[in-house]
Amino acid sequence: MERDMEKRKQGRIEVNEEQWVHDASVDYKGRVPLRASTGVWKASLFVLTVEISERITYFGLATNLISYLTKVIHEDLQTAAKNVNYWSGTSTLMPLIGGFVADAYTGRFYMVLFSSFVYLMGLSLLTMSQFIPSLKACNAKICHKPRKVHEVVFFLALYCISLGTGGYKPCLESFGADQFDDDNLKERKKKMSFFNWWNFALCFALMLGATVVVYIQDFVGWGAAGLILTIFMALTVIAFFLGKPFYRYRRADGNPLTPFFQVLVAAIRKRNLHCPSNPALLHEDPEKSQGRLLSHSTSLRFLDKAAIFEEKHVEHKDNPWRLATVTRVEETKLVLNVVPIWLTSLIVGICVAQGSTLFVKQAAGMNLKIGNSFKIPPASMASISAVGTIISVPIYDRIIVPILRKVTGNERGISILRRISVGLSLSVILMVVAALVEAKRLRMARHEALTIGETSEKTMSVLWLVPQYLILGIGDSFSLVGLQEYFYDQVPDSMRSLGMALYLSVLGAGFFLSSFLIIIVDRVTGKNGKGWIGKDINSSRLDKFYWMLAVINALDFCVFLFLAKRYTYKTIQRRGMESDYCKNGEMEMVS
Repeated sequence: MERDMEKRKQGRIEVNEEQWVHDASVDYKGRVPLRASTGVWKASLFVLTVEISERITYFGLATNLISYLTKVIHEDLQTAAKNVNYWSGTSTLMPLIGGFVADAYTGRFYMVLFSSFVYLMGLSLLTMSQFIPSLKACNAKICHKPRKVHEVVFFLALYCISLGTGGYKPCLESFGADQFDDDNLKERKKKMSFFNWWNFALCFALMLGATVVVYIQDFVGWGAAGLILTIFMALTVIAFFLGKPFYRYRRADGNPLTPFFQVLVAAIRKRNLHCPSNPALLHEDPEKSQGRLLSHSTSLRFLDKAAIFEEKHVEHKDNPWRLATVTRVEETKLVLNVVPIWLTSLIVGICVAQGSTLFVKQAAGMNLKIGNSFKIPPASMASISAVGTIISVPIYDRIIVPILRKVTGNERGISILRRISVGLSLSVILMVVAALVEAKRLRMARHEALTIGETSEKTMSVLWLVPQYLILGIGDSFSLVGLQEYFYDQVPDSMRSLGMALYLSVLGAGFFLSSFLIIIVDRVTGKNGKGWIGKDINSSRLDKFYWMLAVINALDFCVFLFLAKRYTYKTIQRRGMESDYCKNGEMEMVS
């Protein structure tokens, strides 16, 4: 009887513990969050709402920006493509600053609120540049050179939006993922789906931005589009703030890079010591750790020396610059392991850059009519890549992953890096298809110029670009979603905003590298006046540029596979489980 009563009490305690979330997060009053009333999808949907409005705005600008620069500001193709890449690159590199500040000082929620103010300020300035007479590009409907003040205000507004993006992008997605508890099996599986459906929503935003917003810009006016976007974003920011009671928050832990340097310094100081073969001899302190403990790995063994306790230096046992825990050492290994993956992922950003620059100009050089009257804006072709992702994400999440789970026994179906490698292989195919289509377009354009004349209507339909845009979208559902999950999951818990910023920096660096490649290609091939990237689409040889990218993609894919096979994933020690390490914070001493 007494035993039954004891079991019932223990059962009640277990049930009661299950009601609360013990993953170092807090609710809006700073208390341990109640599982039933906080987090998961009911909280993430508020975050997703403001993310959708931001992405509709961004894609509406990014996909059509090259048209604005060439048609309104009258820049040539090369200058316009570089300016688009510079702005897009800045927008995706700024999150490195925003993510660092959020992790170290402000927390993700308040960084999102601050970024909302800056973003709305940029949108308002962009809208005013279209309505206020003194800020407009020209007084007349047609002009060949816009006012300097318009260019200054226009680019100031664009880079103000970039600054706002710097706080939005690393914090919104990581804040949404924070609403799921990794230590709870049901919530952990929901988090795996979260990244898939997050990207699904982003592609829905891309489709709206590249169709509805671009249509308004081209046929109603940029001012009307800016006004609609400003009002829509203001409403979603209010909705995000109203979700405050439902969120789970992570406190800022100070500079996330300090522990990284502490481990490096400690390892260098003990460089003459020998690493023990038994990991139980390395220092761990479960009692003082507020976050999750990491299991020891055999990679980068030199860093293990930072966790060796020296009996002759017992006075330094509390000095993190002399003695690190195994968890701190493993977190440092994670940061170092990210570097080669980040470098080999840059090619993804280069391919994405083509979708909003050269692919758009490719479309502009083709027959845009569907039927007798309807005309597709060139930038709206980007919506097809969104359709590719929107179709592939549910199929992957609901059909392919459950099948792969049964076959491989892996919770994710396939590992994160294998998913990214599938996307990289599709990037090779993408560039090959783009090169073949562009070669055909050039042949037809030259034939038309010789037989009919330059002013003739183009005969090659823009629908020829559908395959490459679909491949781009399907590839993104593997590479981009995989990279999002990788940079959130495989960095230290205290660096998750910075991790999402690293993912975005792949795209940002890709845009800058794309501009760099354009400059190099122009200097190498433009000496005889027949450069691959000329002043207009028909005097260029984009097919050769795409073939070059296909070769670069193929080489990068091989290097990525080599790294993926040797990669060591993060392993969590579950609290309450027996560990190889000394219990109760006691340390084995190594002389």
